[in-house]
Amino acid sequence: MKAVILVGGEGTRLRPLTCNTPKPMVPIVNRPFLEHMIDYLRKYDIDDIILSMCYLPDRIQSYFGDGSSFGVKLTYVVENTPLGTAGAVKNVERYLDDTCFVLNGDVMTDLDLTAMLAFHREHRSKVTISLAPVEDPTAYGVVETNSEGHVKRFIEKPSWDAVTTNLINAGTYVLEPDVLKYVPPNLYYMFEHGLFPVLLQVGDPLYGFATNDYWIDIGTPEKYITVHHDILMGKIQKPFPGQCVHDGIWIGRGAQVDPTVKMTGPVVIGEESVIGPGVRITGPLVMGNQCQIGHDTVIEDAVLWHNVRVGHHVTMKRCVVASNCLLEDSTWLTNGAIIGDDVTIRTGNRLEHGIRIWANRILEPNTITF
Repeated sequence: MKAVILVGGEGTRLRPLTCNTPKPMVPIVNRPFLEHMIDYLRKYDIDDIILSMCYLPDRIQSYFGDGSSFGVKLTYVVENTPLGTAGAVKNVERYLDDTCFVLNGDVMTDLDLTAMLAFHREHRSKVTISLAPVEDPTAYGVVETNSEGHVKRFIEKPSWDAVTTNLINAGTYVLEPDVLKYVPPNLYYMFEHGLFPVLLQVGDPLYGFATNDYWIDIGTPEKYITVHHDILMGKIQKPFPGQCVHDGIWIGRGAQVDPTVKMTGPVVIGEESVIGPGVRITGPLVMGNQCQIGHDTVIEDAVLWHNVRVGHHVTMKRCVVASNCLLEDSTWLTNGAIIGDDVTIRTGNRLEHGIRIWANRILEPNTITF
């Protein structure tokens, strides 16, 4: 069976982490997000995967190649201009000859695809949408169904007095290729506001498959941090790289940790990273490969990408630092600070309150002190 993964978006909500990195390639516990998705599909024997790409496609293709190293066959299709969700699937129509899965390329989930496919076939649906409950349906477009799961209508961000359901589109679909006849070629066209309303209008069966399975859209810095928490805390099961040396602590090959370092898990330390004396590390925390941490630094609830160099007496709490950054001595990154790749933060800067520093910048000493 085939799957289409929609990986064409620019990831603007996740910037500055996506300034130079396509969203599917941002690391989740030191592996590209898309690699997690491919592993997930393989678990269900889905190994023929079509990637619909637009933004920085070469970064994806150079990493995955033909897919054989990851146990799958990959087909790459690049959009010249963004085509939207339905338009992107229309653009790969020539590769689709039977029922297929379509997945948004920014959703981490443990949805049971076997059960969803069985539901789709049992109801002879043309498209089946994965649905998930949310606490506040007024912040989303909700999907109203009858008791059988047949979709009745879509309601965009209803007021509380108009709420009839708390189920929203969770970004995974089972699709019969013949519905693509309703999608205009080479035009921006969405599932939610284009194809699905047309299916309701013409009476083709459209169903929702509601579950309480884990899912999260990683498309904002806050949710990017949350998905790391969820994986490290076991809310969704994913393998950790490295060797478990103690309860909740994984150390990568070639990493050097000074014996005076104090670590409280869950913590994942990447390969060939070096952590100096007197450092205190508190999880949930992920550190990438080839990072260097100076003495007497405190790092807590953070995600560091690869080759991050951190000076002495630095404080980092609930922050994300992308690859190839330098944080000089006595700097602070706390309270949701997000740092793009190839950034230098010189001594004395104090970055807090969700501040975002774009890629390829140099922040001179004591520029931001709040």
